[in-house]
Amino acid sequence: MLLNLSEEQEFFRETTDRFLTEQVPPDVLRQLRHDPAGFDPAYWRRGAELGWTSLLVSEERGGGTISDSGLADASLVAYEFGRHAAPGPLAVVNVVAATLGELNAAPDVLAGLLSGESIATWCAPPFGSTRWEPTVDVRRDGADLVLNGEARIVESAGQAEHLLVTCNDEAGVTQVLVPATAPGVTTTQMETVDLTRRFGIVTFGDVRVPAAAAVGPAGDARAQVHRQFELLIVLLNAESVGAMQAAFDMTVEWAFDRYSFGRPLASYQALKHRFADMYMWLQSSNATSDASCAAVAASDPGAAELVSAAKAYIGQYGAELVQDCTQMHGGIGVTFEHDLHLFLRRVTVNRALAGTPADHCQRIAAFVDAREGAAA
Repeated sequence: MLLNLSEEQEFFRETTDRFLTEQVPPDVLRQLRHDPAGFDPAYWRRGAELGWTSLLVSEERGGGTISDSGLADASLVAYEFGRHAAPGPLAVVNVVAATLGELNAAPDVLAGLLSGESIATWCAPPFGSTRWEPTVDVRRDGADLVLNGEARIVESAGQAEHLLVTCNDEAGVTQVLVPATAPGVTTTQMETVDLTRRFGIVTFGDVRVPAAAAVGPAGDARAQVHRQFELLIVLLNAESVGAMQAAFDMTVEWAFDRYSFGRPLASYQALKHRFADMYMWLQSSNATSDASCAAVAASDPGAAELVSAAKAYIGQYGAELVQDCTQMHGGIGVTFEHDLHLFLRRVTVNRALAGTPADHCQRIAAFVDAREGAAA
């Protein structure tokens, strides 16, 4: 990241770095490949004690920040998660915690998230190029809400105790907090290239919950969902930039250590040009990630466009950077024993979540068209 960190933020980042280095080195990540959850619950609880899940929640609700921007603090953790290819549903748990805290909802559930004792995830609608629409419907039946539909690509769906479900109803968009064990909830595991992250399809078949399970105003959650997407994308971007940084540093070190015809690989002009391109992509990704984070934290009117610009750029050039790093390593770069693929997997999955680069480029074009139409 390019942010000028305070002493407290730098200490927080270094503490997270040390913890992840000790707890989830690459060998442990490989061992977690076949773990159903992809992470150790004790590891997650210890991370929550460090503040991973509290940064987007106010002190009044049990949270707290390191600086005057909880989102910037959370992005520091996300960056280190990417730099270590660390396991755990960091982004979605923070999004759910932020929503419950902001809307003063489900205090018992929020307390479990902040302590790390429980996991909650977001059954988000598909993020399209110009709009999103929920794929789960909710209707009122007396004192209950009844959910039907299917949510796809739900992170840690099989490990979450609670599901924040974005639904269509007669009045608009409503969000409902559903226990994962509620009758009618079915989770199907999906395949993913990331070694430690788990995704699932969650099906709701006449799932009945009390009307009090609605989070926020019924039928009026569209603005809140936009906010949730912005938080999610900021954290995913920071994580991807951390993975890019790790891959780049690893490749620079390799190019200076590896000799060909009596010279280090880094001394060859063709590779210097490629490193220059990668360094430009990396710095630009840092800058766009930081700018969008600051805009979302400040509720800037241009935040949505900045978030899409960052997601499009990082999604495109993050993948190119790590692919170039893989090529520069030669044959060893495509082996399972080498660590490089851990970061390639992380960047690849993040590229596809919450809108692809193409989706966000179309969204930016829509913003430009709207401005030109307003100026005409």
